Amino acid sequence: MNHIKIIAVSIVLTLFASCSKDDYKLDSKNIDPFIRFNFQTTSTGIPLEYPAINTSLVPASTYDNKSVKTLKIPVTLTSTNLKNAVEASFSVTTTGSEDDFTLNPVDKLLFEGTKLTDTLFLSFDKRWQPNQSITLKLQETSDPAIHIGNLNTSAVNDVFTVNLGEISTTYTFPVNRINIKGVAGETVDFKINFPNGFLPSEIENLDTFTFLNGFEYSLTHDDFGDDRSSITYHLTLLEDIQNDDVRYVTDITLNNTTNYTATGNTILQIIKPIKSPRDVQANPASKFYDLSNQFYLTYGEHWFDKSGTCAWQTFNAFTFPLVVTKDNENAILYSDKGTTNTADDVYHDAFIIGFNVVTGTNTTNSFGLKRFFSNESTAAQYSPGFNITSALEFFPTNGNSKTDGKVLVIPQYITIGTTKVSHVIAIAGEGTYKEISTGLFEISFELKLTNDELFGGTVSTQYKMYNNKTYPKIDPINDACPKEVTL
Repeated sequence: MNHIKIIAVSIVLTLFASCSKDDYKLDSKNIDPFIRFNFQTTSTGIPLEYPAINTSLVPASTYDNKSVKTLKIPVTLTSTNLKNAVEASFSVTTTGSEDDFTLNPVDKLLFEGTKLTDTLFLSFDKRWQPNQSITLKLQETSDPAIHIGNLNTSAVNDVFTVNLGEISTTYTFPVNRINIKGVAGETVDFKINFPNGFLPSEIENLDTFTFLNGFEYSLTHDDFGDDRSSITYHLTLLEDIQNDDVRYVTDITLNNTTNYTATGNTILQIIKPIKSPRDVQANPASKFYDLSNQFYLTYGEHWFDKSGTCAWQTFNAFTFPLVVTKDNENAILYSDKGTTNTADDVYHDAFIIGFNVVTGTNTTNSFGLKRFFSNESTAAQYSPGFNITSALEFFPTNGNSKTDGKVLVIPQYITIGTTKVSHVIAIAGEGTYKEISTGLFEISFELKLTNDELFGGTVSTQYKMYNNKTYPKIDPINDACPKEVTL
């Protein structure tokens, strides 16, 4: 049974520049004013939110929705001569239950001044049954001179339908590790992201986490609010963990639940690392990045299977510093941005480098890991582990050497997956680094990867990495080597 209700909408606007291809020209003296839905999406189907528009697109008349995030539906009134506010009404028809959603504002929308478009907010309060729909239809305005719908026959846009498909709700950590100082009362914040939103009524009693605690802390979260795309949590340390020789770790794991599937980074590590006396002026990390070149790469080879034979195989990855705050014990000033204002100073960790893409949602090839797998997704959404933003940590000889020392593969969990399945892999390793000729640094280390399902336990292999694409030929070794795994 359909349910219909009439809602008043008050809209004040002047001229809107985005029109479908056969709208009357807006500079015409005889243009008739008209009102329409102006819903557009990106090429990947993500709704554009006003004021974002694409003037080359004809607004859509339907949208297939699988998300419980609030859907924003723009309404546009186009006129060359609008002197007064205009009220418009519309009907709402649903094949499901009116209790599943709300429209906001409830009664009317008011536009003033230079506003050209107003937006209806369609929020979802419950999970709906698939194959339901919500249809909005523009009815009438307080000014009879205003035409309902576009001034054409091909894309009238006086009706907009939201098709409610099968809901897909997932959640993920945007990062996989956070370092703490270890002082009682210290608080760090972290988020859970919900790409398709969440329903507060479900989250309140959700068995969200599994904990492996290495120290005592309390955990609270902010109010859910209206955004519904993330939740911010606050972890407060309840004890001092100041032993410099001990690495303290708490693992927080997202659970797979009936309604929410854990994807991407599913384990967050809260870490108080071992403290090693080091002189930040040694700054070994700076030897492996160059922010003046956005396409700067480090180059390497790892001992890996090649058509049934172990051999050194090359890889490269975009390499970046770890940006830290001034009070970080490993902070070194990178740039004062040419000003005396210290508030905009940029600091880097003198001993840590990582790998990431320059821009976008793709991935680089940290440690040549893409060679380890076939059928893997290279999108950060499914394989964030290909971007390891805190990957290698340097420990200069005597704490201050500028030419050599030890290197640690920072122990952590990374996620590699396909669009359908994710695999959490523990990585670790260690080795050495040194300047082998003027300005050319070599890192030699073993990388260990652990996952019972993929590797039957732990696999390891040898690596050589360089800060220049020209480096000496590497002699073969007699070690066994890993083989590609199909995901």
